[in-house]
Amino acid sequence: MRSEQEMMAFILDTARQDERIRAVMMNGSRTNANVPRDEFQDYDIVYFVQETGSFRSDPSWIDRFGERLIMQMPDDNEFYPMAEPTERLVYLMQFQDGNRIDLTLIPVTQRQLLMKPDSLSVLLLDKDGVIGPLPVSSDSDYHIRRPTERQFQGACNEFWWICLNMAKGLWREELTYVMFMYEQINRNVLIQMIEWKIGMRTDFTMSAGKCGKYISHHLTAEEWQAYTMTYPNGADYDHIWDSLFKMCDLFSETAQHVAEYLNFEYVHAEERNVRAYLHEVRRRSKK
Repeated sequence: MRSEQEMMAFILDTARQDERIRAVMMNGSRTNANVPRDEFQDYDIVYFVQETGSFRSDPSWIDRFGERLIMQMPDDNEFYPMAEPTERLVYLMQFQDGNRIDLTLIPVTQRQLLMKPDSLSVLLLDKDGVIGPLPVSSDSDYHIRRPTERQFQGACNEFWWICLNMAKGLWREELTYVMFMYEQINRNVLIQMIEWKIGMRTDFTMSAGKCGKYISHHLTAEEWQAYTMTYPNGADYDHIWDSLFKMCDLFSETAQHVAEYLNFEYVHAEERNVRAYLHEVRRRSKK
């Protein structure tokens, strides 16, 4: 596996030798001092270029980066079609040696349009001085944000509403529908509520990571255990029901704690009504 020093030297040498590339920026976990270093960290690189047309017309130019295991070009992937085409060009490259580069090409003239500011950005090369100095890299853009009361109540309303969808899906034994509602919607609302609780503890100066991947670092062993119990044990409908009620318990406890701390109103009637409905639907579920 090529070392970090080898990879960075290669990324920068490529830019220095190619006149089309005018500046190089890195962001992501490798510029975040609060993230532990490991071999799976991507190299999130931006090349600011004169134009992207010549790169598009010669796809082989990226072969210089090494033997690839697989590559994805999200801007050209019709499984997730873009609303409008742009001059941006993205290469997500996983190499045989274990390294990965997420490389984005952006025309210098369109940098303001195609790249939003990121507090983790570090300028590595600027041939023409067009990018200018950047603030010291930090993860401040990713800190947990204090919610407004409307955001908080919206999250609570969404959680209890989606529980109704899960109940009817469980009664019908529509497994894929149930698990979509469970994991793709209510899981995210639960994680958001837990992040707000963590934000309260840290004065909203910390990040919980993408998809809440660092929440375990900020919870007690008991709290983390309660969270892990919200994952169903397989596809058995009784197990899913059990996990749903555990998720409801954890969400309720966390949300009421957040509401008390932030002096928000918690709408107990919504929870009370939905819980009664869930118990009734489970009672009538198919045996």
